[in-house]
Parts: sequence; C-alpha cells; structure tokens
Amino acid sequence: MIEIPNELLIKLSKADSVVVLTGAGISAESGVKTFRDPDGLWAQFDPMELASIDGFMSNPQRVWSWYQHRVEIIHNVNPNPGHYAIAEMEKLFNHFVLITQNVDRLHHRAGSTNPIELHGNIIENHCFNCKKPFFGETNLPEGQIPRCDECGGLIRPSVVWFGEMLPYDALMKAEDESANCDVFFSIGTSAEVYPAANLPFIAKRNGATVVEVNPNITQISSYVDYRISAPSGEALPLLVEKFKDFLSFSIK
Repeated sequence: MIEIPNELLIKLSKADSVVVLTGAGISAESGVKTFRDPDGLWAQFDPMELASIDGFMSNPQRVWSWYQHRVEIIHNVNPNPGHYAIAEMEKLFNHFVLITQNVDRLHHRAGSTNPIELHGNIIENHCFNCKKPFFGETNLPEGQIPRCDECGGLIRPSVVWFGEMLPYDALMKAEDESANCDVFFSIGTSAEVYPAANLPFIAKRNGATVVEVNPNITQISSYVDYRISAPSGEALPLLVEKFKDFLSFSIK
C-alpha cells in the first residue's frame, strides 16, 4: 500500500515553488528501456559506439540505424499515469518547473509545458558542423545518411552524447530553480548521472524539502526528507488525488 505522508501534503500546500526532476524510470513504465539496468540498453550495446562523437564519426550509419530504431520505439509507446500526473501537478502550484533527463518527449505528449531537457531530445536533429536545426527526412534507405541542406555536414540527433557538455542555459536554469524551490521531487532517477544528480543536493542545501519517488533504493534515498517507494505511475496519481482533496478540505 502506498502511503502519502500528511506532513508532505502540508508542505506542498505552503509551497510557492515546486521542482520535479525525472529520469529513465518514469519512461520505463511506458515501455522505454532504461540504460543502466541489468537488462538495459548499455548491457546490449556499447555506449561509446552509439552515443559518442567518436562513435558517430567512425560509423554514422550504425549510429543512425540505432537511433531510428529508438525513435520508432518511442513513437509506439504512450505517456503513462506518472507523466500525466506531473502535467496535472503543474496546474496546482504558483511556480512549477519540470526538469528531465529523458530524451523521449513523453512529458510533452502528456501535457507538460516547457520542460528543461538536460540531455536534449531524440525527436529533433541538427547539423554536426553548422548546428542548424534539420527538419528533413532522416529515415533514409540503407547506406544513406542525412546531410545538412546548408553546409552538407552530417546530421545528428539532438541528444547529449558521452563527452559532451550539457546545454549551458538548461543546466543553469535547472540549478537556479533547484536552489530556489520549496519542494523538490526526484522521480524515477538513479541519481548517479552528474550534473543532474547534484540537483537534489542543491535544493536541500538551500532549504527545500526533498522527496524521492522510486521503487528502488538510490544514491540519495538516505538523504531525502520523504521517500515514496513505488513506481511513479502508481504513486504520483495518488499524490495528486490526495493533494487535491487536502486543498479542498482546507478551503472548506
């Protein structure tokens, strides 16, 4: 049975700013495999061959084939109740910010507005050379690779690869929002990938209440103020329901 502490509902009712950080776990509930689990993507594929500049430059066709396969998977799954609950949470607070490490854009499809995408996204593409966004066809016949219509450079997915810096503006905004929030949620993330893993600590050091929603113990589990040990697709709809009831009762 999932328990939502009444003390957490009280803190949420007093919060002016709420920040949510999501990781691969929330999308796993939609059928998108995680990377670091024993049966995850990195157990099947070499990340340096498929998610690095060197891997792309040495064999762009292999990288594109893999990413096209992943795009097809994402197009064939749907947001789950956890995604929709986060979109609903956005409507309940004066200031709400969603930060995600996921590249699948399922939060967008669930109705969240302007999530901060720390690792980019797999839906958009751009030129490796001139950085111009690319809106042309990428699912080309075998042996063909999409190229920029401006400079002829190779087109790449707009995701952050190993060895690359996170988008500066996105990271700065994520750190600033975390430092100034009242309640911070870490949802479905292993808390092992930096700099995103540092955000809960930034929030806690600046006085925020930190909540973890994850069925698994993580690097921050002993550090948080509240831990809801359940999948986000089960815990978050219940949290939203109980919080709405709490607000309704408080008004009366």
